[in-house]
Amino acid sequence: MEIKDSGSVVLTAYHSYTPSRIPIIEQSFVPEISSSHSPISRKSLPQCRRINRMLSNESLHPPMFSRSNSQASVDSTSMEDFWCEVESIKENSEQGQEEQTLLEVKPADEGELEAEWLQDVGLSTLISGAEEEDGQALLSTLTRTQAAAVQRRYNTYTQTMRKKNKHSVRDVRDIFGVNDSSPTFETAPASPVPSNGIQLPGQKPVWKSVSSNSCLDCGLDKDSPSVTEELSYEVSFSESISVVPKNRERQNNLRFKKDDSALPKFIIRKSQFGLTEVGDLSLEDMKKIRNLSLIELTAFYDALGIELKRNRTERIKGRENGLFGVPLTILLENDQKKVPGIKIPLIFQKLLLKLEETGLETEGILRVPGSASRVKYLRQEIEIKFHEDTFDWDQVRNNDAAGLLKMFIRELPSPLFTVEYLPAFITLVEKVSKVKLQLQALHLLIMLLPDANRDTAKAFLQFLKKIVANEGKNKMNLWNVSMIVAPNVFIYKGKHANQEEMQAAATTAHIVRLLIKYQDILWTVPSFLISQVRKMNEATMNNTKRQMMFDKGVRRLLRRKTMERERPERSETHIPEGVIRVYAPLHSKVSMAIQLNSQTKARDILARFHCANSHASSKNTKVQIQRLYEIGGNIGLHCLDPDAYMLDVYHANPQAEWVIKPKSS
Repeated sequence: MEIKDSGSVVLTAYHSYTPSRIPIIEQSFVPEISSSHSPISRKSLPQCRRINRMLSNESLHPPMFSRSNSQASVDSTSMEDFWCEVESIKENSEQGQEEQTLLEVKPADEGELEAEWLQDVGLSTLISGAEEEDGQALLSTLTRTQAAAVQRRYNTYTQTMRKKNKHSVRDVRDIFGVNDSSPTFETAPASPVPSNGIQLPGQKPVWKSVSSNSCLDCGLDKDSPSVTEELSYEVSFSESISVVPKNRERQNNLRFKKDDSALPKFIIRKSQFGLTEVGDLSLEDMKKIRNLSLIELTAFYDALGIELKRNRTERIKGRENGLFGVPLTILLENDQKKVPGIKIPLIFQKLLLKLEETGLETEGILRVPGSASRVKYLRQEIEIKFHEDTFDWDQVRNNDAAGLLKMFIRELPSPLFTVEYLPAFITLVEKVSKVKLQLQALHLLIMLLPDANRDTAKAFLQFLKKIVANEGKNKMNLWNVSMIVAPNVFIYKGKHANQEEMQAAATTAHIVRLLIKYQDILWTVPSFLISQVRKMNEATMNNTKRQMMFDKGVRRLLRRKTMERERPERSETHIPEGVIRVYAPLHSKVSMAIQLNSQTKARDILARFHCANSHASSKNTKVQIQRLYEIGGNIGLHCLDPDAYMLDVYHANPQAEWVIKPKSS
């Protein structure tokens, strides 16, 4: 593959790399790089070769991947892409860009980390000693492995605090009501539960037969000879781990196969509750999903015998205006004044749109740099003219747009994939070779992302998937794209690349490859987490009812309501078992009572309303995509999968209301 030399180096970074930090290693094997192949200028070429030599030197450190004779040149070229991108980032930081407050990662003692962990999972009451309903509801939903993870962190916290003699702390036995020295939890059953539902008493989970299109088929290459595996969301990931990799086996786990077809093909079968995407739940329920995801992730690592490393990050003050180097939340706050409800920054959307319209077929897109001075000039112009809609996007070349896109991601004050659990990404991939386990951990880490980060990351990964789909014209396969993107995503501002991180190059590229290839899986919410959210909501409602019973005024009101229900007119509003009333406020026929049977799907209800309103529907309802929502009861708001079997959903949440409305974008 030949890529024309642009004759210049793109300056698209803001990283502090010091040459003295890069150890000089004697040359081993370094393949010759032709000038026609490399997009890097002659000035930076010797430094890229030096970094490659360090990576290739296998006498000092174990190899990060296997190198057969047939693959040596491929691996060397791939790593060359990574380190030349790093060198481009380094050179850009030396061009005198404005200094900003660097993201600082400080170590913390064990007790402080555990206290932060308990706060992050919504169990701060264990530290404060206060009685809180949400904490009690959360504890009541934990599985065996999740409960053990919480107990372990709380024990560590209490032991550390006692050593420091800061203040008295609650004994774990007082919290969980146990008497022996090795407290155990009363946990939720580990048996499978229905997707997005609750295990009903005496009821076994039921799987419906589904057609071939009623599953999530995740893979970029449909003709790939890779192995097909089926993923299950019914049981928590930590509970399903049966075999822990042995230490002697972990030495071989760092061997990555660069052939994309070597990655397995995963299929998620839709159960009777269908699949739920991250945008299908209310913000309150997604907050609970995050808390549960962190507990599950910790339990998952514990089950694998791997330490869940976490960086303690000091919050920094980013720019409050402008476009580059501004926190995503501030960008969205400013953009939402112009476009209400927007979830992805406008500048980021525009850069993606520019590249999708004209750059997907450009050879070497992302890899071949644009002009450094031109990218700097364009950035300044965009900062001034973007919000005035006076910037001329026709003057932006494809390689310049790619440079601006990478610059935007790198200069975020907080990394797109947040830095707290960056070590967790890398450690797992280095120690566990099974892609399924890697994907499950990655899935939970995605669930932990803030809304702004996750929505922006989703748009970015969808764009990268389109680049890979045009490999035949742009010469950028999945591994090439991953090698270029990895340093822009994982080597964050203010962080020096030490030797250990440089050796993790192949690891970070492999993680990006998983993010791109399996992104459709990563945006779905595991059903066992939704089941736990339902149980949390039910526990909270029950606690609220119990508290209300102690209020005399409430008791009198309930007594009056009970007497009113016993009157004859009660039959007028009574809805028989298995019948739901669906509301459609945007349709001419605004409500309909529907008798459910075992085969009724959400799409069937939508079709009935569409048929009943086909002659009188407004233009708005024709254009917008209508979905059936489950609202209230043991869920805040849930946009149902069209393939969800309604009788099962009804049994899981009989107190819910059912509304048809447009799906929010």
